Amino acid sequence: MIHPILMPKPGQMTEECTIVAWHKEEGDPVHRGDVLFEIETDKSIMDVEAFDEGFLLRRLVAEGETVPVNAVCAYVGQPGEAIPDRPSAPATSPEPPAAPEPPAAPVPAAGPSPTSSTQAATPSRDAGSATAGSVRLAISPRASRLAADAGVDPRTIRGTGPGGRIVERDVHAAIAAPVVPAAAVPAPFVRAPVAPAPRPVAPPAVAPFVVLPADGEEPRPLSRMRRVIADRLTESYTTTPHFTVTVAVDVSRLVAYRSELKAAGVALTITDFVLAATAQTLAEFPDVNSRTDGASVFPRRRVHLGVAVSLPAGLVVPVIRDADRLTVSEIHDRAASLTAAARDGRLTVDDMTGGTFTVSNLGMHGVDEFTAIINPGEAAILAVASAVQTPVAVGEAIAVRWVMKLTLSSDHRLVDGEMAARFLNALRRRLEDARSLRRD
Repeated sequence: MIHPILMPKPGQMTEECTIVAWHKEEGDPVHRGDVLFEIETDKSIMDVEAFDEGFLLRRLVAEGETVPVNAVCAYVGQPGEAIPDRPSAPATSPEPPAAPEPPAAPVPAAGPSPTSSTQAATPSRDAGSATAGSVRLAISPRASRLAADAGVDPRTIRGTGPGGRIVERDVHAAIAAPVVPAAAVPAPFVRAPVAPAPRPVAPPAVAPFVVLPADGEEPRPLSRMRRVIADRLTESYTTTPHFTVTVAVDVSRLVAYRSELKAAGVALTITDFVLAATAQTLAEFPDVNSRTDGASVFPRRRVHLGVAVSLPAGLVVPVIRDADRLTVSEIHDRAASLTAAARDGRLTVDDMTGGTFTVSNLGMHGVDEFTAIINPGEAAILAVASAVQTPVAVGEAIAVRWVMKLTLSSDHRLVDGEMAARFLNALRRRLEDARSLRRD
């Protein structure tokens, strides 16, 4: 029996993936668990394994090609089996497609059809997509990354690789090509009235105000990762009732304790203590660790702590699982390992899913205070600012202390102001008594 191999959907917000490399050639035997090909999502690279036995009869997607999730990428079966017909994708062209002819009569929208699995190859994206749904852009992964870094729209590049595929040299040529300035937009022609009209005449149309980019200020497209981040956080901010609460934490004793540990050869950071204290506080306040769909509350007793990591291409949030059960040293090791994997591009989908709460730390960048946007599927996020030497009142005297501000952004459907205040005060007590946190 012939089996279609579909492009998997690694994450809830993933709509398309790129095949980086094939591990099987047409005609090769395929066994369950064999790696058929590698895919690149917006944030990671992962293997796609076979679930069926047979032979790789046909590869439908080339290396470097990007297709929607659930698209048919190949067929596995027995030699001689008939391969289902598949409409060929139109060739990619740097010129925009011509506008379609208007239909002679309204066409009713087609509902979902339970027919053959080859229909999974049809993109489910809106018609306004730059690739018009079925048009695929053939580009190598290295060329794609170079174009994103250089701010070049790959749709404007003509590929010289096999089958018109865009390769690295094509992007270099596009970067070196001179920029053609945009032409001025003329005002539309307005015909003057020949004779006075019996009714008041509307004022003539005015040419739209057009801002032309200055030299060297051509726009560049957002990278795929930043588009995903923008979509997710825009959805969160516009559908979740955010509110924020801020506290100032005296971390003078924590700074002194960390210096003692460093002198003894134990390299722990302020962030390690913040993560440990946050995880233990979440175990005390399970509602802050929960989620809601607007109708029900889904409690979560296990604390899976997301740690925001900034990369040149965007932001990723690897997850420390069961963080409330770990010591400060164990959290340090796990956070360091995930951060290194993020910067090397080795994070897996499992590393970045399942978080219940996120910590965003800008303390190393000299930030006095900031707020963060809640990640979808979570009830709150903690923004950690810098520890700054600040004059404060100590009794009736003034002393200089290390002060760090923490801001909790919360979903008001789950967390009210009183709960947010109690959560932050409990977190503050743990940080001001950092020696009580389990280090070993």
